[in-house]
Amino acid sequence: MQVAILAGGLGTRLSGAIPAGLPKPLAPIAGRPFLDHLLDWAIERGADDVVLLTGHGSTAISDHVGGDHRGVPVGYSVEPSPLGTGGALANAAPLLAEEFVLVNGDTFVDADLAALAAGLGSAPVVMGLVEVADTGRFGRVEVAGGVVTAFREKGADGPGLINAGVYALKRSVIDGLPRGASSFERDFLEPRLAEVAPRYLLCGPTFFDIGVPADYRAADLHFTEA
Repeated sequence: MQVAILAGGLGTRLSGAIPAGLPKPLAPIAGRPFLDHLLDWAIERGADDVVLLTGHGSTAISDHVGGDHRGVPVGYSVEPSPLGTGGALANAAPLLAEEFVLVNGDTFVDADLAALAAGLGSAPVVMGLVEVADTGRFGRVEVAGGVVTAFREKGADGPGLINAGVYALKRSVIDGLPRGASSFERDFLEPRLAEVAPRYLLCGPTFFDIGVPADYRAADLHFTEA
Protein backbone atom coordinates (compact mmCIF):
# COMPACT_ATOMS: atom_id res chain seq x y z
CA MET A 1 0.00 0.00 0.00
CA GLN A 2 1.40 3.34 -1.06
CA VAL A 3 0.87 6.33 1.23
CA ALA A 4 1.44 9.86 -0.04
CA ILE A 5 1.84 12.59 2.57
CA LEU A 6 1.25 16.28 1.87
CA ALA A 7 4.28 17.72 3.65
CA GLY A 8 4.69 21.23 2.25
CA GLY A 9 3.03 23.30 4.96
CA LEU A 10 4.57 26.29 6.73
CA GLY A 11 3.70 26.49 10.42
CA THR A 12 2.56 30.12 10.41
CA ARG A 13 -0.20 29.52 12.96
CA LEU A 14 2.30 27.92 15.33
CA SER A 15 4.48 30.99 15.86
CA GLY A 16 6.52 30.42 19.01
CA ALA A 17 5.78 26.70 19.10
CA ILE A 18 8.26 25.73 16.39
CA PRO A 19 11.52 27.34 15.22
CA ALA A 20 11.08 30.06 12.60
CA GLY A 21 10.99 28.71 9.05
CA LEU A 22 10.65 25.06 10.07
CA PRO A 23 8.14 23.20 7.88
CA LYS A 24 5.06 22.27 9.83
CA PRO A 25 5.49 18.49 9.44
CA LEU A 26 8.77 18.79 11.40
CA ALA A 27 7.09 20.55 14.33
CA PRO A 28 8.27 18.86 17.54
CA ILE A 29 5.58 16.67 19.11
CA ALA A 30 6.44 14.59 22.17
CA GLY A 31 10.16 15.11 21.52
CA ARG A 32 10.09 14.04 17.85
CA PRO A 33 9.09 15.70 14.57
CA PHE A 34 5.38 15.20 13.90
CA LEU A 35 6.25 13.63 10.56
CA ASP A 36 8.07 10.81 12.36
CA HIS A 37 4.89 9.96 14.27
CA LEU A 38 2.90 10.10 11.04
CA LEU A 39 5.35 7.82 9.23
CA ASP A 40 5.37 5.34 12.13
CA TRP A 41 1.57 5.26 12.08
CA ALA A 42 1.36 4.80 8.30
CA ILE A 43 3.83 1.90 8.37
CA GLU A 44 2.06 0.26 11.30
CA ARG A 45 -1.17 0.51 9.27
CA GLY A 46 0.39 -1.29 6.31
CA ALA A 47 2.28 1.26 4.19
CA ASP A 48 5.13 -0.35 2.27
CA ASP A 49 5.89 2.65 0.05
CA VAL A 50 5.80 6.34 1.01
CA VAL A 51 5.90 9.47 -1.13
CA LEU A 52 6.36 12.86 0.53
CA LEU A 53 4.85 15.77 -1.38
CA THR A 54 7.09 18.62 -0.29
CA GLY A 55 7.45 22.30 -1.01
CA HIS A 56 8.50 24.75 1.68
CA GLY A 57 11.36 23.23 3.66
CA SER A 58 11.76 20.30 1.27
CA THR A 59 15.50 20.05 1.93
CA ALA A 60 14.99 20.02 5.70
CA ILE A 61 12.44 17.22 5.33
CA SER A 62 14.52 15.08 2.97
CA ASP A 63 17.64 15.61 5.09
CA HIS A 64 15.73 14.44 8.15
CA VAL A 65 13.89 11.45 6.69
CA GLY A 66 16.33 10.29 4.03
CA GLY A 67 15.54 7.48 1.61
CA ASP A 68 13.60 5.25 3.99
CA HIS A 69 11.83 5.14 7.33
CA ARG A 70 12.05 1.93 9.33
CA GLY A 71 13.12 0.15 6.17
CA VAL A 72 10.18 1.40 4.07
CA PRO A 73 11.30 3.36 0.99
CA VAL A 74 10.48 7.07 0.91
CA GLY A 75 10.34 9.07 -2.33
CA TYR A 76 9.97 12.81 -2.82
CA SER A 77 7.98 15.10 -5.06
CA VAL A 78 9.16 18.71 -4.71
CA GLU A 79 6.97 21.65 -5.74
CA PRO A 80 8.84 24.33 -7.72
CA SER A 81 6.43 26.87 -6.18
CA PRO A 82 3.36 26.58 -3.91
CA LEU A 83 0.81 24.49 -5.81
CA GLY A 84 -1.89 23.71 -3.26
CA THR A 85 -3.14 20.20 -2.58
CA GLY A 86 -4.36 19.61 -6.13
CA GLY A 87 -1.22 20.98 -7.77
CA ALA A 88 0.95 18.95 -5.40
CA LEU A 89 -0.88 15.78 -6.46
CA ALA A 90 -0.50 16.57 -10.15
CA ASN A 91 3.20 17.33 -9.64
CA ALA A 92 3.68 13.97 -7.91
CA ALA A 93 1.79 11.94 -10.53
CA PRO A 94 4.88 10.12 -11.93
CA LEU A 95 5.60 8.71 -8.47
CA LEU A 96 2.07 7.67 -7.55
CA ALA A 97 0.65 4.15 -7.80
CA GLU A 98 -2.61 3.36 -9.60
CA GLU A 99 -4.25 3.36 -6.17
CA PHE A 100 -2.83 5.12 -3.11
CA VAL A 101 -3.73 6.74 0.19
CA LEU A 102 -3.28 10.49 0.63
CA VAL A 103 -2.68 11.95 4.09
CA ASN A 104 -2.29 15.52 5.26
CA GLY A 105 1.09 16.13 6.87
CA ASP A 106 -0.34 18.39 9.57
CA THR A 107 -3.27 16.29 10.78
CA PHE A 108 -3.64 12.97 12.53
CA VAL A 109 -6.67 10.73 12.67
CA ASP A 110 -6.96 7.17 13.90
CA ALA A 111 -7.80 5.64 10.49
CA ASP A 112 -7.66 2.10 9.16
CA LEU A 113 -5.72 2.83 5.97
CA ALA A 114 -6.08 -0.67 4.55
CA ALA A 115 -9.87 -0.53 4.96
CA LEU A 116 -9.88 2.92 3.35
CA ALA A 117 -7.97 1.61 0.33
CA ALA A 118 -10.12 -1.52 0.13
CA GLY A 119 -13.19 0.69 -0.21
CA LEU A 120 -12.14 2.01 -3.62
CA GLY A 121 -13.58 -0.72 -5.83
CA SER A 122 -15.26 1.13 -8.70
CA ALA A 123 -15.18 4.44 -6.80
CA PRO A 124 -12.30 6.83 -7.56
CA VAL A 125 -12.29 8.40 -4.07
CA VAL A 126 -12.88 7.18 -0.53
CA MET A 127 -12.83 9.86 2.16
CA GLY A 128 -11.95 9.42 5.82
CA LEU A 129 -14.50 11.23 7.99
CA VAL A 130 -14.51 11.81 11.72
CA GLU A 131 -17.35 12.78 14.04
CA VAL A 132 -16.67 15.81 16.24
CA ALA A 133 -18.67 17.60 18.90
CA ASP A 134 -18.59 20.91 17.01
CA THR A 135 -18.06 21.22 13.27
CA GLY A 136 -17.94 25.03 13.40
CA ARG A 137 -14.26 25.57 12.65
CA PHE A 138 -13.96 22.71 10.17
CA GLY A 139 -16.93 22.70 7.83
CA ARG A 140 -19.50 19.93 7.83
CA VAL A 141 -19.69 16.88 5.55
CA GLU A 142 -23.07 15.35 4.80
CA VAL A 143 -23.60 11.74 3.73
CA ALA A 144 -26.42 9.55 2.46
CA GLY A 145 -26.62 6.12 0.88
CA GLY A 146 -22.98 5.32 1.58
CA VAL A 147 -21.55 8.35 -0.24
CA VAL A 148 -20.65 11.96 0.54
CA THR A 149 -23.43 14.22 -0.69
CA ALA A 150 -22.49 17.75 0.41
CA PHE A 151 -19.87 19.99 1.96
CA ARG A 152 -21.05 22.84 4.18
CA GLU A 153 -19.02 25.95 4.92
CA LYS A 154 -17.38 26.57 8.28
CA GLY A 155 -19.67 28.05 10.90
CA ALA A 156 -22.28 25.27 11.15
CA ASP A 157 -22.08 24.60 14.89
CA GLY A 158 -22.97 21.40 16.69
CA PRO A 159 -21.98 17.75 16.31
CA GLY A 160 -21.42 16.22 12.90
CA LEU A 161 -18.98 14.74 10.43
CA ILE A 162 -15.89 16.51 9.10
CA ASN A 163 -13.27 15.74 6.50
CA ALA A 164 -10.39 14.03 8.33
CA GLY A 165 -7.87 14.84 5.58
CA VAL A 166 -7.17 11.25 4.59
CA TYR A 167 -8.27 9.72 1.28
CA ALA A 168 -7.92 6.59 -0.80
CA LEU A 169 -7.54 7.69 -4.43
CA LYS A 170 -7.20 6.25 -7.88
CA ARG A 171 -4.47 8.00 -9.82
CA SER A 172 -6.99 8.71 -12.58
CA VAL A 173 -8.46 11.50 -10.43
CA ILE A 174 -5.34 13.54 -11.20
CA ASP A 175 -6.51 13.80 -14.81
CA GLY A 176 -9.45 15.86 -13.58
CA LEU A 177 -7.36 18.43 -11.73
CA PRO A 178 -6.94 21.92 -13.20
CA ARG A 179 -3.50 22.88 -14.43
CA GLY A 180 -1.20 24.80 -12.09
CA ALA A 181 -1.97 25.57 -8.46
CA SER A 182 -5.26 24.22 -7.18
CA SER A 183 -7.06 22.79 -4.19
CA PHE A 184 -8.04 19.13 -4.45
CA GLU A 185 -11.06 19.80 -2.27
CA ARG A 186 -12.33 23.13 -3.61
CA ASP A 187 -11.35 22.81 -7.29
CA PHE A 188 -11.98 19.11 -7.89
CA LEU A 189 -13.95 17.33 -5.19
CA GLU A 190 -16.60 19.92 -4.40
CA PRO A 191 -17.53 20.95 -7.99
CA ARG A 192 -17.65 17.31 -9.15
CA LEU A 193 -19.18 15.80 -6.04
CA ALA A 194 -22.24 14.34 -7.76
CA GLU A 195 -20.09 12.80 -10.50
CA VAL A 196 -17.34 11.44 -8.23
CA ALA A 197 -19.75 10.26 -5.49
CA PRO A 198 -16.98 9.60 -2.94
CA ARG A 199 -17.44 6.70 -0.61
CA TYR A 200 -16.43 7.26 3.00
CA LEU A 201 -15.02 5.50 6.04
CA LEU A 202 -15.65 6.66 9.59
CA CYS A 203 -12.37 7.17 11.46
CA GLY A 204 -11.31 8.34 14.88
CA PRO A 205 -12.23 9.31 17.46
CA THR A 206 -8.65 10.63 17.82
CA PHE A 207 -8.18 13.64 15.54
CA PHE A 208 -5.71 16.55 15.64
CA ASP A 209 -4.97 19.47 13.34
CA ILE A 210 -1.56 20.54 14.61
CA GLY A 211 -1.84 23.89 12.84
CA VAL A 212 -4.22 24.92 15.63
CA PRO A 213 -2.39 25.67 18.90
CA ALA A 214 -4.92 23.84 21.10
CA ASP A 215 -4.69 20.71 18.92
CA TYR A 216 -0.91 21.04 18.81
CA ARG A 217 -0.81 20.79 22.60
CA ALA A 218 -3.33 17.92 22.58
CA ALA A 219 -1.24 16.03 20.02
CA ASP A 220 1.86 16.53 22.11
CA LEU A 221 0.07 15.06 25.13
CA HIS A 222 -1.37 12.16 23.07
CA PHE A 223 1.97 11.06 21.67
CA THR A 224 3.73 11.58 24.99
CA GLU A 225 1.33 9.15 26.62
CA ALA A 226 1.26 6.68 23.71
